[in-house]
Amino acid sequence: MSTGRDAVHPYIPSSVPAMRDAMLRTIGVRDVDELYADIPPALRLERPLRLPEPLASEHDLRRHVDELLARNTSTSEALSFLGAGCYRHFVPAVCDEVNGRSEFLTAYGGEPYEDHGRFQALFEYGSMMGELLEMDVVSVPTFDGAQAAATALRMAGRITGRSRVLVPASTSPQRRSVIDNYVDGALDVAEVAYDPDTGLLDLGDLRAKLSDDTAAVFMENPTYLGLIEAQAPEIVRLAHAGGALAIAGVDPSSLGVVAAPGAYGADIACGDLQPLGIHMYFGGGQGGFIASPDEQRFVAEYPSRLFGLTRTSVEGEYGFGDVAWERTSFHGREQAREFVGTAAALWGITAGVYLALMGPQGMAELGETCMRLARYAAGRLSSIPGTRAPRFSGVPFKEFAVDFSGTGRTVAEINAALLEEGVFGGADLSAQFPELGQSALYCVTEMLTRDDIDRLADTLRRVLA
Repeated sequence: MSTGRDAVHPYIPSSVPAMRDAMLRTIGVRDVDELYADIPPALRLERPLRLPEPLASEHDLRRHVDELLARNTSTSEALSFLGAGCYRHFVPAVCDEVNGRSEFLTAYGGEPYEDHGRFQALFEYGSMMGELLEMDVVSVPTFDGAQAAATALRMAGRITGRSRVLVPASTSPQRRSVIDNYVDGALDVAEVAYDPDTGLLDLGDLRAKLSDDTAAVFMENPTYLGLIEAQAPEIVRLAHAGGALAIAGVDPSSLGVVAAPGAYGADIACGDLQPLGIHMYFGGGQGGFIASPDEQRFVAEYPSRLFGLTRTSVEGEYGFGDVAWERTSFHGREQAREFVGTAAALWGITAGVYLALMGPQGMAELGETCMRLARYAAGRLSSIPGTRAPRFSGVPFKEFAVDFSGTGRTVAEINAALLEEGVFGGADLSAQFPELGQSALYCVTEMLTRDDIDRLADTLRRVLA
């Protein structure tokens, strides 16, 4: 293949020199470089990219990728207690079977005249999520849970006309980063402290920071540190007393045992779908949800698509279609509430399959199993000299912080030693929350057994000896 200006790339349309020159003449420029005149020379790469030699065959490509993958140790190969936003829950085979079907996999971003089945699948997903959350309206999935939280806060700002939001100081730093970036220029963000003993939101600090400019109080239930926010009804009451909306970020896998956000009066619920039948995918299987009551003030502010039932020309027959289409960026463009895309809609279909399979009893059993195993794990780890497990007195759902400060070892050192024994330790909190010392966030799901937890405890005792 030739290089330089006369190169013809098989995957780039109109790269034949004669065709390229004709296009340049049509738009009135001499060469492609003129199109980049507004980019400062210091930001331009004045040399070819340093790329490896191309792989000439499919076999060579497969071998190369296999070699790269062999460098990684997955959570299927090692015993894993990692969580902190991406969880190893059981994924029923039917979830992969349905989301891999061509009518969903290749058509999740189409239109009603071509994808009637997709609209129905997402309507059914929204209906089941609505039951789980005790909310009436559920959006088509957003990019991830962090974007869902940020959008919920933007919605609250538009609804109330206020410009300040309160978020817990215990919020995931990654989620907080997305929120800060997404609301920048529209809302000011202030932190509410968490109680150093319970790990729950400090209600005294919340009362002190509520003002007549507060648009929303955001809480997480369970919190990022794994605790069930038992004060949720009081947080909602305080927010409403100050004229603000209450937004609950929830883990849907907890809602078989933890009260739904609609039950304690939250105005908007949001979260991540990944625990509902979606693999960890190296951190990439993410899709967010937003839910609210079926009220005009909420529905009008959703930037994402909403699917609902509508009557057809046949009496007694119904179809599925967009609700209030004019809200979206697909319709309003620069006049829309926010710009949205279709990157995560397939995960809504997957979550719908999971919820249909699990049912209310299955979700209750899932939650009970996670809580029971988390309590057992905390008990086993607390017996190891120098550890404090759990770090907080609040009730954990499936994650809990373990303080290793008394061992004289750092979390990084402990995790490295555990990995040599085939165990992924908990997520290191020492940099994110330095006030917690050498603490790690351990996650226990239904994928683990008591024997697995015993192995962790025995291995930890040995590496800390």
